[in-house]
Amino acid sequence: MNTEKLFTMQKNLDRHIEEKHGLASEDLFGRKILALLVELGELANETRCFKFWSTKAPSERQIILEEFVDGIHFILSLGIECSFTAPEYGNGVTLSNHSVYEQFLVVYGAVTSFQLTKAEKQYHYLFSSYMELGKMLGFTPEDIEQAYIEKNEVNYERQRKGY
Repeated sequence: MNTEKLFTMQKNLDRHIEEKHGLASEDLFGRKILALLVELGELANETRCFKFWSTKAPSERQIILEEFVDGIHFILSLGIECSFTAPEYGNGVTLSNHSVYEQFLVVYGAVTSFQLTKAEKQYHYLFSSYMELGKMLGFTPEDIEQAYIEKNEVNYERQRKGY
């Protein structure tokens, strides 16, 4: 997965949104953190990994992938907001002994830690923890990159239509 390419695409989308909505001079860090947490919750809801009381199956793979990619958008955007370099894929945390719901908790913790520190090391940990979650959900780097590119186009279209 070419994270540098995705980072550049996200930077362009962020610039487009900020210009269109007059947000170029605003600090959007807190709102992006909240957006990421909301997206993470939506992803967990689609996987149903925490719903021990239910027998209903998870959503279709494509829906889960789309929700996962929504999180990627905000993680990349947070890095851009903090003027960090693009995170690298593949040099991260391998936590294969965790269950999916436990990995969600790791990612939630990583978001909170990054929010408090705004440290680049914590940012890269957040990214790698999230990528590990993607791997646990069965997504390849190619799946993620392709879905990101497709969703990026959808996001531009939504901006054109006043979403």
